[in-house]
Amino acid sequence: MHADLPPVTVKVPGLPKDAASSVGKSTLNDRTFSGRIHGSEGQNVRFQQYVRRVDTALRPILAGRETPLILAATDRLASVFPQINSYPHLLRETIVDSPDRLTDADLAQRARPILDNAYEQDLGAIRALFDKRANDRRTTTDISDAARAATFGAIDTLLGDIDSVVPGFVDDESGAVEFVEKDDANAYGVVNEIASRAFVSGAKVLGVRRADIPGKKELAAILRYPL
Repeated sequence: MHADLPPVTVKVPGLPKDAASSVGKSTLNDRTFSGRIHGSEGQNVRFQQYVRRVDTALRPILAGRETPLILAATDRLASVFPQINSYPHLLRETIVDSPDRLTDADLAQRARPILDNAYEQDLGAIRALFDKRANDRRTTTDISDAARAATFGAIDTLLGDIDSVVPGFVDDESGAVEFVEKDDANAYGVVNEIASRAFVSGAKVLGVRRADIPGKKELAAILRYPL
């Protein structure tokens, strides 16, 4: 989901339709014996089976991603899913309602404040870590230092101003920065180039407003080791 685009449904192959059909039942509200389980105990086991199948179906879709996952569920399913889920980026805050009763637009509307809260918490944790690492000389808000660090894979986390316009060039070998007066057909955005190099080396990269960057600079980097 993108804030400026309408929500879309992602097709998940093998995703079970519901808890009952996933275990070959028409309903889970039975009180009859089924092997060694029945009643509420049987329902718990079947919910767990259902969630495991959902988790298995989601793995190929979410593999390698860091996209936040929000659960929309009620009652027992809402408590069982987080216990079995294997995706590390499931948010703690949930949409407490049945998705069957909500449109895609409804789900998106309810998801946005949850995502906003998660983003603010994530950003707050990064700023706190930046302050801590500053004492170890493992931070920088200097563009030239950040460019060298990004070139040599030394950036762990980078905050970059999404509105930054700093034209210039970054040397491929040394990471040295040449700033220019005007953006032309040859020059490019230096902060964007630093972000690209940091991302390629496995850094966590976030585009933020300048007010969210320590010192309100063009960028702020947490380093893997002191410069």
